[in-house]
Amino acid sequence: MSKFAAIVGRVLLALIFIVSGASKLFDVAGTSEMIASAGLPGSLAIPVGVFELLAGLCLALGFMVRLVALLLIAFTIVATVLFHNELTNPVQSAMALKNVAIIGGLCLAFAHSQMWHHYYSIKRDRAGELAVRDAERRAHEAELRAARAEGAATARHTGEHVTVREDLDGDGISEPRSRKRRWFDW
Repeated sequence: MSKFAAIVGRVLLALIFIVSGASKLFDVAGTSEMIASAGLPGSLAIPVGVFELLAGLCLALGFMVRLVALLLIAFTIVATVLFHNELTNPVQSAMALKNVAIIGGLCLAFAHSQMWHHYYSIKRDRAGELAVRDAERRAHEAELRAARAEGAATARHTGEHVTVREDLDGDGISEPRSRKRRWFDW
């Protein structure tokens, strides 16, 4: 369930960048004016829109999540410093806080993708350990069977009685007699 929630959260976080990048590409003139108002060349409108769109798609699809998260963190920090630096204006301060929250979500996406890589490596190592343990258990059981067979053969040869067998259920086939276990000791 945790992985499902992380994937949904990552897709919703990526949706912000996908929609923002697409709107920048649909309104290149407006985006150029906004970028030029911050003192940057207006020709950055298309590269910024393409970057946001592609990075959002990569984040949503889970492709290179750690690298994309780091790039989007840097991009969001730069966008916050350049475009939302008037903290006395309530709208600008709300946008800056929104960007801080997005940075936090990107940090979680970065950390969670590392966690699953670590989880899969632990799972792979554990599978190897279990295979070794299973092989050792099978070898031990084979040794026990051989020792029991040898002991039974020796007992038959010497005439000792190894196992008490009797017909317990009356079907004509003798079963080994087992001691009944007691649940309470009184």
